[in-house]
Amino acid sequence: MTEVIATNQTILVVGGGISGLTAALEAAETGKQVVLVEKRPFVGGRVTQLYKYFPKLCFPTCGLEINQRRAKMNPNLTIITMAEVTDIQGEAGNYTATVRISPRYVNDKCTACGDCGRAVESEFDNEFNYGLGGLAKRKGAYLPHTMAHPQQYVLDPRIIGTDDAQKAKEACKYDAIDLEMQEETVEFKAGAVIWATGWRPYDANRIQPYGYDRFDNVITNVEFERMADPKGPTGGKLLRPSDGKEAKNIAFIQCAGSRDKNHLLHCSRICCMATLKQTHFVQDAWGDEGKSTVYYIDIRAIDRFEDFYQNVKANPNVKFIKSKVASITLNRENGNPILNGVDVESYNRDGNGGYDRYSTEYDLVVLAIGMEPSVDKESFPVDISINEEGFIEPAPENGGVFAAGCASDALDVNRAVQQATGAALRAIQVVNRVAGTEG
Repeated sequence: MTEVIATNQTILVVGGGISGLTAALEAAETGKQVVLVEKRPFVGGRVTQLYKYFPKLCFPTCGLEINQRRAKMNPNLTIITMAEVTDIQGEAGNYTATVRISPRYVNDKCTACGDCGRAVESEFDNEFNYGLGGLAKRKGAYLPHTMAHPQQYVLDPRIIGTDDAQKAKEACKYDAIDLEMQEETVEFKAGAVIWATGWRPYDANRIQPYGYDRFDNVITNVEFERMADPKGPTGGKLLRPSDGKEAKNIAFIQCAGSRDKNHLLHCSRICCMATLKQTHFVQDAWGDEGKSTVYYIDIRAIDRFEDFYQNVKANPNVKFIKSKVASITLNRENGNPILNGVDVESYNRDGNGGYDRYSTEYDLVVLAIGMEPSVDKESFPVDISINEEGFIEPAPENGGVFAAGCASDALDVNRAVQQATGAALRAIQVVNRVAGTEG
């Protein structure tokens, strides 16, 4: 059974991505007791699925390692993975949280040796690689990713009760496989809550004209990020999902489902910079043979990002076309997606008195889909102020519940970390008032 020691001076952090982890560490390092609840089997969130950050093109692994070390060393921080907050009752300074914990079927004796993964035969799409699971599977006993914290394997619940589960148990030399684990529910006190459930990529299946649900060689920006990672499903090779051929001529479509009354109303702020970063992946993979074409409405590259944009714009292997792509069709002979639309900067370019229409083929199309909150308003276990985009608004009626990172707005990693630090300070103020009252 999971035991959580907490009081009304404890801070509950819901979500263990970069924002939740930051808020939890900042609060714990001031001496506050913190319980972090994370739905996935590991902390770190979507940052763990990035290949590189913009604009420095550095790797997230360094910062992740530092934060994980801080978490391991801090006795004030309790991390519960594979868990969800199902209910929060009470008021600022006196909340009771209910948490449901799913079974991992692996206990703390696990050394991450991998014997269980080698023993099982069943394979499943790897959710860590988003929709590119068809290119690389994971076993029914698996380590979520190489830097996963906690560094423990997980048994997929779909193998429980099968021969594979027994094979995993028999292969373990450390008695770390527990096939009798059950779902648990625990309750504990908290004085303040930091809501850091992050974001999810917009569902590209809903953008019907772009054929994501029909054409294998139309993928999303988050999938492309995993493809470019040497530890990803293709070993860092830019390949077409349809036939595994090299993708050297790639189109990027900006605002795919964003700034659209039928999809996401808001601009997600990061998509332009993510695409500009990903044109570097094309160049790194193929040199001058790699060609990128960016179809855009506007490019959002403010403040320190402007130089990065100008450098990409100056690259002769990157082309920018100001256009909202109308549709994507398919060349059925070679599997190439065909982009159809109008170049809005082409009026009378050739003296024809009109706009240039295009129908252009590419090896691969990448949809720059936007960010939306991970938790729908109807799913919140506590009454909270939500704006029309679904993000948590700072409001007095939220009491001692504070949004951190992308639960509050669409933010890049840097701004999400800054915002999470602010949320931690507000939560600390609440529990300080509780301590002062009780003292």
